[in-house]
Amino acid sequence: MISNWLAATLGRRNIHYGWVMVGVTFLTALISAGTVGAPGVFIVPLQQEFGWSTAQISSALSIRFILFGLMAPFAAALLNRYGLRNVTLAAQLIVVSALVASLGMTQVWQLVLLWGVVIGIGTGMTALVLGATIATRWFAARRGLVVGIMTASVATGQLVFLPLLASLTERYGWRLALGFVCIALGVSAVAVLLAMRDRPSDVGLRPFGDEGTEPLPAPPVSHGSITGVALGTLRDASKSRAFWILFATFFVCGASTNGLVQVHLIPMCLDFGIPQVQAAGLLAAMGIFDFFGTIMSGWLSDRYDNRYLLFWYYGLRGLSLIFLPFSDFSFYGLSIFAMFYGLDWIATVPPTVRLTAQKFGPERANLVFGWIFAGHQLGAGTAAFGAGFSRTVYESYLPAFFIAGALCVFASLIVLALSRQPKAEPKPAMA
Repeated sequence: MISNWLAATLGRRNIHYGWVMVGVTFLTALISAGTVGAPGVFIVPLQQEFGWSTAQISSALSIRFILFGLMAPFAAALLNRYGLRNVTLAAQLIVVSALVASLGMTQVWQLVLLWGVVIGIGTGMTALVLGATIATRWFAARRGLVVGIMTASVATGQLVFLPLLASLTERYGWRLALGFVCIALGVSAVAVLLAMRDRPSDVGLRPFGDEGTEPLPAPPVSHGSITGVALGTLRDASKSRAFWILFATFFVCGASTNGLVQVHLIPMCLDFGIPQVQAAGLLAAMGIFDFFGTIMSGWLSDRYDNRYLLFWYYGLRGLSLIFLPFSDFSFYGLSIFAMFYGLDWIATVPPTVRLTAQKFGPERANLVFGWIFAGHQLGAGTAAFGAGFSRTVYESYLPAFFIAGALCVFASLIVLALSRQPKAEPKPAMA
């Protein structure tokens, strides 16, 4: 197989195949980020074509965010049972099918079904759980850095796709832009088919940084149902205070990023007279800063107390959201916000994944993180609908931004209630 040949070739150059897994997952997450972020570009065109209100469109996106998160723990069980490649390919097929079907939609219930339910389930089958699974299975060291790199793909997806989708939508309409997303998903599916493997042992390796000589234990075999495994994990994890702290802070993370800024920043900028392409460029600028901020966060999370990192991340994000309404939406004000907020957008993910692995162990980390990520998407869904409701009822998005900023400050304080993390991981043997 191509993966075995590639693993042998890289091994002769002292490069671990785990980095290939990181690359394939990065590409997959990058294109998925374009899929998840695309509706922010399409809100105004859908309003103009079909006359749907912001609240109606936001309700579909809210359902998608919630299902995207609620699927995460079941996705982790699916990944453990059926393997990374099979589940990822199935997820991509579901998303592409829904996107193609939505090209002919004319009723708001079709939007809710396709963009809310089906795409929510499809994207939720991998989500951040895929990256967390690869980091904990394929890496005994540098897990924080790996999670940072793969999480940064979300920012890169915005950088690459949102300005392009905004330009295509403005020139040719939202349907052609959506067709482009389908093609990109097809490209990532080919990469997954050729290169993605389940565990290091599939290509005759130990996890990166594992210098042991004893045979690796066989992966645990689950004979229970997917639902039983996921719910059993929730039952056990919910007995821990650490789980609820991480769940609550990640709820705030989702409410202050995906559900608020990713969905509503572009239409809010239009309210202040900023053209759609320029507003998408603002999100892309955030993506540039977040790309470096998230990778740096992964590097820092391998070296410093993750609790204090989260304290600063949530606190600074809250201040940036509270600052935005006072920026006058000028070029300089928005530039400061893009830099300040962008560096911190999803920098919370690497410390959260590391804390989850430390508290619950590497084999169960993806299952527990799946439930924590469900909290993230519940927050995103709440903010997606809440901000749309605010715009419809109060004719302003600003109350939603103030509330999100206050929640971030609250999250920065409760995360300090976690107990201290253990010492750093062993140094890697291969580069």
